[in-house]
Amino acid sequence: MGLTRESIVKAAFAVLAKEGLEGLNLRLVATRLGVQAPALYWHVHNKAELFGLMAASIMGVAERAEAREPGWSAKLLVYGQTLRKSMLKHRDSARLCALAEPIDAPEVTARRLSEPLVAGGLDAKRAVSCQAAVIAYTLGWVVYEQNTAMHDYLAQMFDFEESFEAGLRAMLAGFAGSTTPPSSGMLRRKRPQQG
Repeated sequence: MGLTRESIVKAAFAVLAKEGLEGLNLRLVATRLGVQAPALYWHVHNKAELFGLMAASIMGVAERAEAREPGWSAKLLVYGQTLRKSMLKHRDSARLCALAEPIDAPEVTARRLSEPLVAGGLDAKRAVSCQAAVIAYTLGWVVYEQNTAMHDYLAQMFDFEESFEAGLRAMLAGFAGSTTPPSSGMLRRKRPQQG
């Protein structure tokens, strides 16, 4: 069987499991596949692209998850739950996703992420904003879960599963209670008024 992006990503996850994020490189991935590193460059141009493909693989699991109930809130709930589980299957995955460069153009990603939520009743702009918030919450949460020292410390105070679920549901309830979509102006700093 010839090299494919899929086989390279699968081998990269195996290297990640053994070596961690700091030890992940194209040379080790090539060795795992039984080829020389230059053979990978036909499919993956560099380490940054490899990270992007790996992150897309992790996120793709959540994107394909089906909600049992209709509506955008149910879709976001399942997305967040599934994304966390997908990340927890791979060592250092939260840091990997935080560092990865996206592989698609922004408009492609926005359309892909918003379409299920728009079908569930949100407008496109609000859908992207809500989706981004769920991703950021989940990513931050898993960073703590995958940091051994922080995980052990926090586990003495609360249950990770229950607390993640409570926070995610509270976030979604807040989205449902807010009728005003965030505007792009909210993201910009106000300039100090000149006297």
